[in-house]
Amino acid sequence: MGNYILVVPSSAQAGQDEAYNRWYDDVHLRDVCAIPGIAAGRRYEPDPATPSPAEADYLAIYDIETDDPGAVIAELTRRAQAGEMEISPALDTASARMMLFRAR
Repeated sequence: MGNYILVVPSSAQAGQDEAYNRWYDDVHLRDVCAIPGIAAGRRYEPDPATPSPAEADYLAIYDIETDDPGAVIAELTRRAQAGEMEISPALDTASARMMLFRAR
């Protein structure tokens, strides 16, 4: 079985950080981690000591264990597009990215 991480930087809409963080912590992490193959998720915010500016205000990292990472990403996308996962209006969708990395 392969080990992967899904790295997701994103930001809140201007002035919506409280609503964004409440949604992400209380709803979205649970919804994403319910997808088969996604073992865990955690969130971060930039530290003032960062040597390079962050592209987004927040970062989520999901641990994925699967033989078919494409199917996991496809299911995540399908659920979001089908309305099976709540997407908060506080999310700045233009800032959100998904990057999949495979363990070496």
